[in-house]
Amino acid sequence: MFISVHSWLQKSLKIVSPFHRRYGIYYTMTEAQQNDMPPSEMPTLEEALQQIAVLDKRLAETTDKMLRALAEAENVRRRGAREREDTAKFAVAGFARNLLTVADNLRRALNAIPEQERGQNEHLKNIYTGVEATERELLRLFENNSIKKIEPLGQKFDPNLHEVMFEAPSDKPAGTVIQVIEPGYMIHERLLRPARVGVAKGAAESSA
Repeated sequence: MFISVHSWLQKSLKIVSPFHRRYGIYYTMTEAQQNDMPPSEMPTLEEALQQIAVLDKRLAETTDKMLRALAEAENVRRRGAREREDTAKFAVAGFARNLLTVADNLRRALNAIPEQERGQNEHLKNIYTGVEATERELLRLFENNSIKKIEPLGQKFDPNLHEVMFEAPSDKPAGTVIQVIEPGYMIHERLLRPARVGVAKGAAESSA
């Protein structure tokens, strides 16, 4: 807490001679020194009030500069913390993007083995089970690193998350995702890859 200059002045008096006024030199006199000082050298009330005004102004300027410096230092600290957090979050983004192709190929391999053939061929069934387990483990690793799959089938098309590959007639409302060609992925709150989709034209566009 700052001590009021007016309160402080009640307890002491400062010399304000022409020399001191020129070079900004002030010092506090003791009561004995005040008694020994010739009346002609004693500061007038007007001079004392002017000095108080100068000190108040300097105090306000110094306080303002200090508060601005503290605010700037806090902004720098927060910006640095945010940058470090983003670096830690998205450090694996490039590596994860390369692994998406592996996930796509595993799913294509599973889709290439019909359920009927798996029931008739034990060898195909074992291959399917192994590939499925590999895909499941890869998706688990994705999830552990905050990488989530986007499966927008039946949802409204979102240009921020989806990429339209084709439009087709459908009984669904226009802009509805009717087929997912390739799933999309998010890493934390950032898009890693958009989902490639087909959307409905809508009844009006289809009839045209």
